[in-house]
Amino acid sequence: MTRVRLTVAYDGRQFAGWQLQAPGMGRTVQGCLEEALARLCGGAVRVHGAGRTDAGVHAVAQVAHVDVPEARAGLPWQRALNALLPDDVSVVDASVVPPDFHARFSASGKIYQYTLWTRPGSILPWRRPYVWDVGRFSPLDVAAMDACAALFAGYHDFAAFQNAGSSVKTTTRLVHGVSRLPRTNPDEMVWRFHAEGFLKQMVRNLMGALVAVGSGKVSPEDIRSVLTLGQRRLAPRTAPAGGLCLIAVEYGNDGREHKRHLLRQPGADQD
Repeated sequence: MTRVRLTVAYDGRQFAGWQLQAPGMGRTVQGCLEEALARLCGGAVRVHGAGRTDAGVHAVAQVAHVDVPEARAGLPWQRALNALLPDDVSVVDASVVPPDFHARFSASGKIYQYTLWTRPGSILPWRRPYVWDVGRFSPLDVAAMDACAALFAGYHDFAAFQNAGSSVKTTTRLVHGVSRLPRTNPDEMVWRFHAEGFLKQMVRNLMGALVAVGSGKVSPEDIRSVLTLGQRRLAPRTAPAGGLCLIAVEYGNDGREHKRHLLRQPGADQD
């Protein structure tokens, strides 16, 4: 068998997430890829992803790997898969990798971006699926949000920011940084979340906390207390899925995904 690494982009609106679901529970990105690969490989194969994005979450650089028969190793995988995949999934890169590469266990970090729509009173219809409309809270207190974001950097127990439905050995994670990007669109505010890994819906919960601080509902010190106490019921609500996009998966010194996809998001305005 030959191991092939795939970098995949998808619009999450019509998916029940990345991971395969029980029959009748909705289509998944993993399922679409495995169906296309089965046709190319002449039999069932298993695709392993770097992580499990939730229903409605988008990606421009999800990474996966698959073991294919040696006889099919020379196929032009990107072109062949894209000819079979639905319009809301695309393979943006494909390459043969060593057999010890693992999309999930070899990963050293992930980067997500979350986009807020901040203009009060109206929203561009074509941006609605890819942002969280927080215009009713405008103007947001960005200084307070920045102060809150700084609390999340470093090693912390993020139990208060993990939603139910996941079993993990530890809820401690190393967050490299949570930062507000310079505005390129006056109606949108983009936040970047960079960590070695995230808990279930952790990014959306951190974003919910930042918006709660920016809108004056809670203070950064309130969020510090929530982080310390570790109780999910004390934290602000989870941000909607549509504003979240997986931007990069990092592998040691391999920064290809980081450099190539960092500023791209599905549905973004193109000048």
